[in-house]
Amino acid sequence: MGKIISVCIPKGGVGKTTTAVNLAASMAIAEKRTLLIDADPFGASAIALGFTQNKIRAGISDIFNHSKSINYTIHNTDIKFLNFIPANINSIRLDEKFSKSSENKSILKNSIRSIKQNYDYIIIDCPPTLRGITTNALTSSNSILIPIKCGHLSLEAVDRLIQYINWIKETSNSELEIEGIVLTMYERNSKVTEISEKELKLKYKSYLLNTVIPVSNLLNEATFYGKPLILYKINSVGALSYLDLAYEIITKNEKITEKIK
Repeated sequence: MGKIISVCIPKGGVGKTTTAVNLAASMAIAEKRTLLIDADPFGASAIALGFTQNKIRAGISDIFNHSKSINYTIHNTDIKFLNFIPANINSIRLDEKFSKSSENKSILKNSIRSIKQNYDYIIIDCPPTLRGITTNALTSSNSILIPIKCGHLSLEAVDRLIQYINWIKETSNSELEIEGIVLTMYERNSKVTEISEKELKLKYKSYLLNTVIPVSNLLNEATFYGKPLILYKINSVGALSYLDLAYEIITKNEKITEKIK
């Protein structure tokens, strides 16, 4: 039965959607049955996968207003083992309606329950806010992956998120765990990187993943072509880093499964 991982941090510009899309694609390349859910009303995951509005028949807003089943919202992608549910919130009216309906924090959890057995991993791309759909996503999830770009504001965002996770555990999902913190847009030998890593190791060392995602213009370039980097330039440093991240997460979870058995 699929493990649900939310990719979340209350800060924009840290590579959250890039991480969700490229991690999901990398897991699928590893032949893990993977579903990517775009829970960010901005809909950036759809753009990164090449889904224009005319290619989207339904999405997460239809799930939340109960007009379509979750099965109907699932789209195939260019990668065999990767499915996708878009956000499809393309008007102010829909956005307002979606915001109101997402206050019911069990909608997504109840919908995912019927398809969870079809996947090894379900990745949810959350918006950079700590309310509404993000509460829904974390209520649905087994764990949370935190992408962070080195810098003081990102560190503060992690602190806020940890408090929010504790609140979710107390109110709606006591089993929620932290999958890990992954450093994105990583610049070696930078003073900001050095200070940020030192702070993170002091406060959250047990959560830091071994894989880091380096700065790469190709990640942005691939988005213009509507492709995960692994389909755009598989031998690039960025693509290989996301494959490493997928391998690290898959290996960790398989070891945990073996221990349980």
